[in-house]
Amino acid sequence: MTHHDLALIGFGGVNRALAEIIRDRGADLDDELGFGLRVVAITDLRLGSLMQADGIDLDAVFAMTGDDSFASMPGGHAEPRNDYVIRNSTADIVVEATFTNPIDGEPAVSHVRAALESGKSVTTTNKGPVAIGGVELNRIAADNSVFFEYEGSVMSGTPVLRFASTTLKGLQITRIEGILNGTSNFVLGEMESGKSLEAAVAEAQALGYAEADPTADIEGSDVQLKVAILANEVLGAHITTADVARTGISRISAGDIIAAGAAGERWKLIGSVETNASGAVTASVEPRSLPADHPLAGISGATNAVSFTTDLLGTVTVSGPGAGRMETAYALLSDIIAIDERQRSFAGAGR
Repeated sequence: MTHHDLALIGFGGVNRALAEIIRDRGADLDDELGFGLRVVAITDLRLGSLMQADGIDLDAVFAMTGDDSFASMPGGHAEPRNDYVIRNSTADIVVEATFTNPIDGEPAVSHVRAALESGKSVTTTNKGPVAIGGVELNRIAADNSVFFEYEGSVMSGTPVLRFASTTLKGLQITRIEGILNGTSNFVLGEMESGKSLEAAVAEAQALGYAEADPTADIEGSDVQLKVAILANEVLGAHITTADVARTGISRISAGDIIAAGAAGERWKLIGSVETNASGAVTASVEPRSLPADHPLAGISGATNAVSFTTDLLGTVTVSGPGAGRMETAYALLSDIIAIDERQRSFAGAGR
């Protein structure tokens, strides 16, 4: 059985969850996939870096405490050394799961670039490098005969990008609109029950839906990145986040919520992009009061959903979890599967 060696760059919740899947499902997962998975490198801001070409003992890693460091292990170092590990580990797939930087995408853009230039395929759930550097990074991947996959960058484990490119293949998609941020959707739902914006945000933070600084969720910059990705990946546009007009939900008042309810409508933060007959692209993020029969009006809680307007099927909507460590880890696994399939196809074509 063939196998893939993985370098986990960033060892927070998502990459830890992927490592748990690999450890816990073991040979059963290998049999199901038709190939084996082995973690040969890990980097972490607190633990440092670890490279072991024969495979890392994940049980030993998970047993580490707050005072431990990879420096005490063979192949370990007290510093993360992300670039060094990416370029020098024996991994053939780099799993990039560091924090999202909505300004310039760093350091993730550099991580992805280093991996691709080193002849390694990449999967990431990081929106920054896809929205900001996607065109360049895909070109580098093609130049080096490797692959760049990022299904989880839009809706976590819900496969919206692959759904559009495969299941909806053959349809002309002219408009995409979606609820692409579970935190803001949860907050609006709590406001419908009578809570203030501040109280709703506090509840989201208590439940782990919102970060200590919820600005990216509430003011729409998270959705702005995802709209740019959808526009470029699904509609073939060439836009940046600067082309996506943005308004968050902080201006939605209790009166707005009450008025919408009286009219049978619900406020949602909607990311949308559409093309007209001439090919011009319009993209935005804005709160909208949706009528009850709108396909996105009934999406509640932290759930995400995307509606595609097509020429032959009309509107097609897909919904599912847009966050969660295990759900997002599944997106990484689905990308690894896609990379394996693309590698086999590439090899079968004799290229």
